[in-house]
Amino acid sequence: MALKPTIYKFNISLSDINRNYYDTLNLTVAQHPSENPERMMARVMAYCLNAQESLVFTKGLSEPDVPDIWRRTLDDQVALWIDVGEPAVERIKKATRLAKSVKVYSFNAKSDVWWEQSRSKFGMLPVSVFRFDARGISKLAALLQRTMTLSVTITGDSAYVATEAGECEVEWSPLQAR
Repeated sequence: MALKPTIYKFNISLSDINRNYYDTLNLTVAQHPSENPERMMARVMAYCLNAQESLVFTKGLSEPDVPDIWRRTLDDQVALWIDVGEPAVERIKKATRLAKSVKVYSFNAKSDVWWEQSRSKFGMLPVSVFRFDARGISKLAALLQRTMTLSVTITGDSAYVATEAGECEVEWSPLQAR
């Protein structure tokens, strides 16, 4: 019998000062059985950084041909493709043909090695690549509960996250902007 995903519910009060975007997000996130808490929380942070109408989580790891998060237009075109982790260049190259905008968010300690190996190939693609600070993502994952209320304030290249269980800061750096 296949393992089932673990379901998390997030009520997020989002203040994105960079984009002048303020919203209350009620997210239901399925953690794939092979997904660690850090990756799932990196997905939640990527969602917050790109929050807008029609942005949704996909089946992600369960469906290899779709991104982790996307926004589709009313005529079913892919407007935004977001991958979390360290995707292969070939996957992102295909994504750039399918979507108007493509973003990648890496999040762990080995991201530097992945980026050094892939930088020149990604440089030829119209994709934005960001690296979350692995320590910040780990601290955020340590606060994880099945049902959470979060306050996320985004300013500059960092997000301040407050929960009932504690607070942390998640920083990121742009590796390639398009």
